[in-house]
Amino acid sequence: MVFSNDEEGLINKKLPKELLLRIFSFLDIITLCRCAQVSKFWNVLALDGSNWQRIDLFNFQTDVEGRVLENISKRCGGFLRQLSLRGCLGVGDTSLKTFAQNCRNIEHLILNGCTKITDSTCNSLSKSCPRLKHLDLTSCISVTNNSLKSLSEGCQNLEFLNLSWCDQITKDGIEALVKGCNGLKALFLRGCTQLLDEALHHIETHCPELLTLNLQSCMQISDDGIAGICRGCPQLQSLCVSGCTNLTDASLIALGLNCPRLKILEVARCSHLTDAGFSLLARNCHELEKMDLEECVLITDNTLIQLSIHCPKLQALSLLQSLSHCELITDDGILHLSSSTCGHEKLQVLELDNCLLITDITLEHLENCHNLERIELYDCQQVTRAGIKRIRAQLPDVKVHAYFAPVTPPPSVGGTRQQLCRCCIIL
Repeated sequence: MVFSNDEEGLINKKLPKELLLRIFSFLDIITLCRCAQVSKFWNVLALDGSNWQRIDLFNFQTDVEGRVLENISKRCGGFLRQLSLRGCLGVGDTSLKTFAQNCRNIEHLILNGCTKITDSTCNSLSKSCPRLKHLDLTSCISVTNNSLKSLSEGCQNLEFLNLSWCDQITKDGIEALVKGCNGLKALFLRGCTQLLDEALHHIETHCPELLTLNLQSCMQISDDGIAGICRGCPQLQSLCVSGCTNLTDASLIALGLNCPRLKILEVARCSHLTDAGFSLLARNCHELEKMDLEECVLITDNTLIQLSIHCPKLQALSLLQSLSHCELITDDGILHLSSSTCGHEKLQVLELDNCLLITDITLEHLENCHNLERIELYDCQQVTRAGIKRIRAQLPDVKVHAYFAPVTPPPSVGGTRQQLCRCCIIL
């Protein structure tokens, strides 16, 4: 809509500058840019830095180049608090240096997938952005220990740091980081494959307030490192060690004895864990809400029984309960899980792929879980179509994902000729 000068003047008299600025502060980037085209007066108001305190450029990632970021930083200046550049491959060190110099009050910065940036960016942030609290460097593969040393010197208010898949990080970088940023509450180190137990001991010593730690696929860590984390970070609420194949029940015991506030535990592919470790964990960590037990091949129904007895909140949220490849789980274990406190009302997703002992009886137990949304049953060879049809009749909204191998045709009666499929004939 385009206004005449008289109409524009009337609108601006009806809506004073302060009120317009307040209204514009609730608008997204696209709407602000459209408002900026209405008139010169609205252009000034819409592009006022106070309206650009939170910017997410993910939807424009293919178009965002360095000069765009530089222009935004000059316009927003000290007003900008949160910026997401997730997936903006065209942004590099030079533009982020300009950004850091102009936006010194930035607190929340996401650089996930900005693969062009190097240690130079972290050095710029260290020099100019002392208020930075949240930094995501996921998949910034050129980041090294030098970045962590810079952050520890200039960004000591950091509370959240994601270094996932920055595989050049070693224990030396972690040591420098935690000595300067000892207020860290969340640290993500997925895929940092060079990390050893010594890195975890540095975290243990310097980060007593740590709440979330992700060590997925850090395959060199052992029970000793996890035990140290448990001793030094007793407030730990979320731990992911999926793919840390050296871990045993000793890690679960350490968690049970030292981290009673634990809510989320992901131990997929930790194939040495047994019922004994999970039983002690369940008896001491009553706040557990979510677990991933995929490919914990040694656990049996006893683990599910202990969790159902001692962890009443396990199904209380949007639980993704993965038991895939836990081949010793039977219908009896699912009975205890589904009938536990809150289970019949809160359980939403259950993954049972490759649980070979599961039968249609499990589906009968799950009929009482009224909020169930999805069941995964791939390669559960004793589950039948009739069982799936029955649970769908009871829970019409549930999605059941299963696979049934095609029936092998019987050999020809009375024939002696070898039967070959068309593929075999061609070969």
